Amino acid sequence: MAEAKIQAKGELFPAEVVSDMFTKVRGKSSIASLCGETPIPFNGMQTFTFSMDNEVNIVAENGQKPAGGITVEPVVIQPLKIEYGARISDEFLYASEEKQLDILTQFTDGYSKKVARGLDIMSMHGVNPRDGLASSLIGTNSFDTNTGVAKVTYTAGSEESNLEDAIAALGEYDNTGYAISKKFGAALGKLKANGVRQFPEFALGGNPEALNGIPCSVNSTVSFGTNKDEVILGDFAGAFKWGYAREIPMEIIQYGDPDGTGKDLKNYNQVYLRAETYIGWGILLPAAFVRITGASA
Repeated sequence: MAEAKIQAKGELFPAEVVSDMFTKVRGKSSIASLCGETPIPFNGMQTFTFSMDNEVNIVAENGQKPAGGITVEPVVIQPLKIEYGARISDEFLYASEEKQLDILTQFTDGYSKKVARGLDIMSMHGVNPRDGLASSLIGTNSFDTNTGVAKVTYTAGSEESNLEDAIAALGEYDNTGYAISKKFGAALGKLKANGVRQFPEFALGGNPEALNGIPCSVNSTVSFGTNKDEVILGDFAGAFKWGYAREIPMEIIQYGDPDGTGKDLKNYNQVYLRAETYIGWGILLPAAFVRITGASA
């Protein structure tokens, strides 16, 4: 009879791997870079948008002073819970504290990047980041699903003209930032006039922090999945809010079936790592934003 193999405790996390672990997780948020965070209450918050519908009026001596009118409308920002979890061997529990810490550090760092991507994907496109399908929990609370956000049709080779048209579509509203797809950014880098690059900062994969002095962020989240957005621009500084309501950075689960696979953790010698976050956002003024997007989007 062949001798049974005895598994060494270091086989899953050998020292030469754990001590020099490289994370392949990538992610950042264009929304977070263009719009500062606002704390969001756990039960959500209601923000009122206030506008004066007319301009000031000149009044002649003894003249009548007609009402100018105001509009007050509520915008509800309700946090959504997002999570990420994974099973690993329970050998993790018996590794040294240094090895455990390295795994947990990489997990939380990777999770924070996934949350950053998730904020963009949800608020830009209204989909669940995991499966890319429209989320009823988000509904119209995204740039793609809110019909009040204007659209400009993308034309390859006319990227500068597309930007000008989009800015013109903002009307009286300010443009404080650009969220740009990698495809559109690369196209800007190739634009030339008389053989001279017009936007050299975007060439060769460049990701500048500003476009003509206005903050910008080039990110794969802008054209995520089947969505055809190339640029989202507008008043990110004043007409959009986002923030965290609660964060549970790490939970180590040793019992049960937390991911619903039908496999008990103890029976399979596994533990489950899970992180959760409650995050909310709201488009306060849809008319202050424009999408440059494909013809069918």
